[in-house]
Amino acid sequence: MFKNLKIEIPIFKQTQMTDNYSIETKFNYLGKELIQEILDISDTKTFPTHTELIRAGQYIKVIPIVLNGLVKVFTQFEDKELLLYYVKPEQSCIMSFSACLKNETSKIYAITEEESTILLIPANKVANWITEFPTINKLFYQQYDIRYSELIDTINQLIFHKLDKRLLDYLSEKINVTGKNPIKISHKEIAAELGTAREVVSRLVKKMERQHLLKQHHDSIELF
Repeated sequence: MFKNLKIEIPIFKQTQMTDNYSIETKFNYLGKELIQEILDISDTKTFPTHTELIRAGQYIKVIPIVLNGLVKVFTQFEDKELLLYYVKPEQSCIMSFSACLKNETSKIYAITEEESTILLIPANKVANWITEFPTINKLFYQQYDIRYSELIDTINQLIFHKLDKRLLDYLSEKINVTGKNPIKISHKEIAAELGTAREVVSRLVKKMERQHLLKQHHDSIELF
């Protein structure tokens, strides 16, 4: 899954296993026995901002749970991207989970939006735990529910909403998940994630600035 985990180059730093009490508190519904097994066999690593974690076509052998930070999951066609969802703390990438269980290659890309600490659980263990510790299903059922709702929203956005509303919603979501306003982002990045042209985004941003919906700064956009 994480393409550089076996390569000795400094793209991430090994992290001391997160405080057991913290994990037991955040995931207490999993039960003490399962939590202890997770702690015993999993690695925790911290990845810098903009580190590619997953690439389409790779076999995924590790299931991630984000402990701190933010991971962006998207699909790509040629030079166009379509944002699928963000993986926030205490969440996992359900597409990775599905690919692992089916032993299929990834259909998505994932990249860190900010420095992120991630718990890496061996996929072969999770397959056994589904029957041995049924409580783990709750974690992934929650993720399926969240992602299904987000998928419906994305489809509605693409079919029913004009690009200007999609742009506003996109910026609002970006601010919500990062907790930052202004957000540091280029028109090119926005265009790639919305599947449109940079010139179109630039035109819409200028229009919205005249409408006092947002303000452009040198390298960021502030939403009012």
